[in-house]
Amino acid sequence: MSLKNVSFSILILFVFIISCKKENTLPDPLAAGWNNEAVCELVEENDQLRVIKCTFAPGIGHEKHYHEPHFGYVLSGSKFRMTDKDGSKEIQVLTGSSFYSEGTEGHEALNIGDSTAVFLIMEPK
Repeated sequence: MSLKNVSFSILILFVFIISCKKENTLPDPLAAGWNNEAVCELVEENDQLRVIKCTFAPGIGHEKHYHEPHFGYVLSGSKFRMTDKDGSKEIQVLTGSSFYSEGTEGHEALNIGDSTAVFLIMEPK
């Protein structure tokens, strides 16, 4: 094999490797539940957007899952313990607050408050 063919083969292999998107083996937020029970429901899905509503009574959480980029709005807040690769933290999620995320590789949440929390998650496609 000539040096030109070897160089071309290496270039093709390099382009293939860097263009491969790592597949997440975790469920997405709609598929993830808690103790084999769904916590999220599909509100709307079309070519541009997917909207899900997630409800967490006290003591209910969301098993480890990943997120694509999304915007979230808190219909009803509570206190949560969030756990990801960096550890756990407790956060007070306020009713009427909103947030944007570029996505997450994986995290889980548990409602440790005394009220039911409800989130709308909007994922552009």
